[in-house]
Amino acid sequence: MSDLVATRPARAELLGHGLRLEYLTVGWNLVEGIVSVLAALAAGSVALLGFGIDSFVESASGSILIWRLLAERRHGDAEAIEAIEPRAQRLVALSLFGLALYIVVDALRTLLNQDTPSPSAVGIAVTMISLGVMFWLARAKRRTAIALSSKAMEADAFQTTACWWLSLIVLAGIGLNALTGWWWADPVAALAMTWFLVKEGREAWRGDDCGDE
Repeated sequence: MSDLVATRPARAELLGHGLRLEYLTVGWNLVEGIVSVLAALAAGSVALLGFGIDSFVESASGSILIWRLLAERRHGDAEAIEAIEPRAQRLVALSLFGLALYIVVDALRTLLNQDTPSPSAVGIAVTMISLGVMFWLARAKRRTAIALSSKAMEADAFQTTACWWLSLIVLAGIGLNALTGWWWADPVAALAMTWFLVKEGREAWRGDDCGDE
């Protein structure tokens, strides 16, 4: 962080770009979460309900990063940012752990109850749109995080990538169930995803670099 003063104009521009990305993340995920939850309740889809709740977790992660970026914009000195960065990074890590815990509980409940996700036109549409939005956001946030040397934003970029994978999992699970009757495909795939979430959450908590997208 010692180069903050020397590169202040360029860094200020990066901070503004990062904030715009996080505002878009929070806004999109709030809309996505509300639409997904309503569609899940209408279709009785546990997988889609989990996807909707994940959207709210991603909104929380984005809000944490907005707090972190705004704090740097207000303070601007290296000492203040170095104190804020670890706290923001650990809050992102906690949101990753929370997401993993929810997926495990929800997937196991689905397997035990043998709940069958029902296809939902609205759910399929929102998850397909999410694939494009999350892919673009994850790459943009990753580049900005590297430019800012922000591990907290890098962890948040991974969480956006995780949301991309979960979008794909929801589509695949509903599709396999509709085509083959494999009702268990969605919860099994979701359980496999939790390994990556826990791994990246631990790295974010320790302050290690997050994995590549």
